[in-house]
Amino acid sequence: PDPGATRPLGAPGTDAVTAPARRAPAPDPERTTALPAPVEEATSRLAALATPGPDRNRGAPLASWTVGDSVEETVLLPRPPLEQDASAVPAPRAPSDDRSDASLVRASGGMAIATLVSRLTGFLRTLALAATIGLELVGSAFQIANTLPNIIFELLLGGVLTSVVIPVLVRAAKEDGDGGDAFAQKLLSGAAAALLLATTVATVAAPLLVLPYIENEAYRPLATDFAYLLLPQIFFYGMGALFGAVLNARAVFGPAAWAPVLNNVVALAALAVYWFLPDPPEGGVSTTQLLVIGVGSTLGIVLQAAVMLPAMRRTGFRFRWRFGWDRRISAFGGLAGWVVAYVIISQIGLTAILRVAFSADEGGPSVYSNAWLLIQVPYGVLGVSLLTALMPRMSAAAANGRLDQVVSDLSLGSRLSTVTLLPVSAILTVFGSQLGIAMFSLGRSGGDSAATLGATLSASAFGLLPMAVVMLQLRVFYAMADARTPTIIMVIITAVKVPLAYLCPVLLPTQQVVLGLAAVNAFGFVVGLVVGNIWLRRRLGRLDTRRVLRTVMLTGLASVVAVLAAVVVVTVLERLLGGGAGAVARAWLTVTVGGGVSLVVLAVAMRLLKVPELDPVVSRLRRLVGR
Repeated sequence: PDPGATRPLGAPGTDAVTAPARRAPAPDPERTTALPAPVEEATSRLAALATPGPDRNRGAPLASWTVGDSVEETVLLPRPPLEQDASAVPAPRAPSDDRSDASLVRASGGMAIATLVSRLTGFLRTLALAATIGLELVGSAFQIANTLPNIIFELLLGGVLTSVVIPVLVRAAKEDGDGGDAFAQKLLSGAAAALLLATTVATVAAPLLVLPYIENEAYRPLATDFAYLLLPQIFFYGMGALFGAVLNARAVFGPAAWAPVLNNVVALAALAVYWFLPDPPEGGVSTTQLLVIGVGSTLGIVLQAAVMLPAMRRTGFRFRWRFGWDRRISAFGGLAGWVVAYVIISQIGLTAILRVAFSADEGGPSVYSNAWLLIQVPYGVLGVSLLTALMPRMSAAAANGRLDQVVSDLSLGSRLSTVTLLPVSAILTVFGSQLGIAMFSLGRSGGDSAATLGATLSASAFGLLPMAVVMLQLRVFYAMADARTPTIIMVIITAVKVPLAYLCPVLLPTQQVVLGLAAVNAFGFVVGLVVGNIWLRRRLGRLDTRRVLRTVMLTGLASVVAVLAAVVVVTVLERLLGGGAGAVARAWLTVTVGGGVSLVVLAVAMRLLKVPELDPVVSRLRRLVGR
């Protein structure tokens, strides 16, 4: 054929994807030796694929991109369906334009279950860690050391690097005759070498990395010791993020969602061992205790990444060391460079906040970090699963030039985030202080530290929904292969947060500095939401903002009614009980009764207000309960 010729893929009346004709690729010795059929049979299959028949709906049986039960427009190029590739190449399916809300909720529902279990076990881990090492010096030293690799988890495994990789893998799957396997192998091999080098350098430089966080020299050695044990996690966080991207690009979401559960179980086992170790006579933490906590935490991350390898094999992907250059790696390298800048800039903001917190109180970083982890529980259960399902869908739409569908996904994600997270934000704002006392007045935490943590949670709860929407907006840019704009948005957020963080000790009493820092961090996401909305409007045009604002107003009204009703009920109960119950018992009463009443009234109010986005969420919950 003419090398410049093109052939439309698709039936008449459907959106066609045009692919340049190409010569048959040179045989790969590694793959040729494993072929279960003769070359003649493979050749005849390829010829059959290229020959349209009267009973076919499209020119060739093409594997289609799927998310849950929906079929998107991204189409893989045809190739012989060899037996060894059967699990990686789905059976041909009729084209569909199913992009309903219910379809997305179905796609994210399974991940929501896994993420719910993951966040619940992670929540137990947070409580156990606070009860084991406390919220004072030892707890703060561990949290600062854990921040160094944990930033990789939050930004890479949480979505940023995955968001960059998935569009590149989707395009490789469309363009390559092997479904993008060779490209993915090159990507993993190169990333493994780079991550190993970066992890080695970071571990050796642990004292320097701890230095910006802690002003008092007396507190640095303990944090440095923890850092030596925790920094190797960087390699496994990065590889786990890439493994998850490979799986997500094949519409397999479960393993990456369930993997953190294993990590939490290992960490809980290490904390259980810690309780049987003798405490040092001078207080603090012994070398054995430090090793149990540090090694246990790192081992959990190792298993979290390793458990995805069998899942990758089940999809038909075989990881082989394959070094070489690909033009798309250059594009990925440019995107990854901006992601690295994103991480560095966000680290500057976090460093400023933790440094101010440590200067105000030795337990400040521990209180702030634990409050931030609690905020992420509802976001992780409801927000991350939604974003994970939306990312391949938006990447597919962007790859096909369907910006109207990108806007539709952005609107849908914003509205579903509002329905699920805005009520949680209202409940945490009112009952956050009591939640902190109920959950953290255990072991070595102490009642005063628990009360401060709860107040910090309340002060930052208003940033929950803006954080989720900002993360969604950043995914839109990544889906369009634009990693520069998210980095610039992070520059603006950091430029707002850092000066306000250093103003907190000036404007607030010492005991309220950590509350101010939490509010500053939440306000940064509000700024990011506004900036991201303006930027996306310039890139995409109208963003269906009116529809989103309507959902925000209706959900906000229902949330206020629900919280007010819960406050009335809790106040009446407290007056009936009098002062007989202790502080922790009263806190548990407030949380359980207030939370239960809020949810019931919220459901009724949203139903009366006819919030349309509630229907797919409720139907999904009914199916989950039915299981």
